[in-house]
Amino acid sequence: MNDEIALISDGDGLAVIGKPMAVDRFLVSEGLTAKDLGLPRLKSVLRAGSGAAEVASRVAAESGRWLKLTKESAHLVKKHGLMDSKTPGVSHVMVGQPGVIKSWLQASKGSPVGNPAFLAGAAGIMAQLAMQQTMDEITDYLAVIDEKVDDVLRAQQDTVLARMIGVALVIEETMTIRQTRGRVDEITWSKVQTAPTTVAETQAYALRQLDALAEKLEKKTNVGDLAKAAREAESKGQEWLAVLARCFQLQDAIAVLELDRVLDASPEELDGHRMGLKAARKNRMELISKCTGRLVARMDAAVDRANTKVLLHPFDAPAIVHASNHVAGAIVDFNGRLGIEAARESAEARQWMDAAKEARDKALETGAEGVGVAMRFGNDSFDLARSAAGTLSSRLTERALRWRGDERNQED
Repeated sequence: MNDEIALISDGDGLAVIGKPMAVDRFLVSEGLTAKDLGLPRLKSVLRAGSGAAEVASRVAAESGRWLKLTKESAHLVKKHGLMDSKTPGVSHVMVGQPGVIKSWLQASKGSPVGNPAFLAGAAGIMAQLAMQQTMDEITDYLAVIDEKVDDVLRAQQDTVLARMIGVALVIEETMTIRQTRGRVDEITWSKVQTAPTTVAETQAYALRQLDALAEKLEKKTNVGDLAKAAREAESKGQEWLAVLARCFQLQDAIAVLELDRVLDASPEELDGHRMGLKAARKNRMELISKCTGRLVARMDAAVDRANTKVLLHPFDAPAIVHASNHVAGAIVDFNGRLGIEAARESAEARQWMDAAKEARDKALETGAEGVGVAMRFGNDSFDLARSAAGTLSSRLTERALRWRGDERNQED
């Protein structure tokens, strides 16, 4: 390839393949860092077919690096105009020095990346690296709330969660063997063949717990009961999110092992299996997104109800808003770790002064009837406000009472 490099993208990551020095120069020029792609693992994909030995020898001379597609790296795809390949979901382009785009077919004559089997194998390894990246990010996420997760798991007597803990240990052990041996043989794979069912059961259990929190919020109409349900969602929500994150992490680990097993036993099926795993992963993400979205929607609805009653419930209404923002923030963080795009603006609690001013203004507008409303307002609601809103609200109360007295003098 001389100084030519190949760029390959599967939508989640970008692989840079070429002579070691050419790859390094390209990454430096773009200000990017990347992980080793692990090209030697593709020998099993290339061991069959005509010219396999020649292609394999070329692979040995190439360097492959991988990086996750982010805002910083995604511009390369647009900049170099990657083109679709015959491998589903994979695009590629050849780049020469000093960054001139080459015809793929022209450059591929002397490059292993022109081999369809190589491209399929590279896409499989890229999928593994993307999942391992997510696994690392989930590990960081769990480290922050690890104590809560342990408390949740230890407190549960449910056999589903108990089995998940045991399966997690087996999966971690198998990943260690894979890292040591560089492959997943039949014996290694047999350790985790039943793991997907157990992890899926645990995921379903955690999703049901989050749905239960959402349902409680939906059923409550009394602001006091709503505040209690919101506080429960705040305290329990993140714990179940952590259990879900652990499930997602284990499912990605199983997928990594699956791809290695297919690469070892049936390399010709690697591309189809990769696409199947990608579709299944997308379905899991959508399921989780819908569940967490329902909880956020219920919390937002609770905020709306609370903000209409803030005057009469100066303690509970702000508590509901606080809990809602806390839950929503936890969900946005959680979804971000899993790669689920989510955004939500923090809800703003209505200040007691705004609510009081609105009630007073409405009373003034209604004439004589408004005076009666204001009197009842002064006798009942301002007593609550004095203790809840502190000095500033007390001054507002005094002004409102003076206003009521002025109105009486005018009538006399």
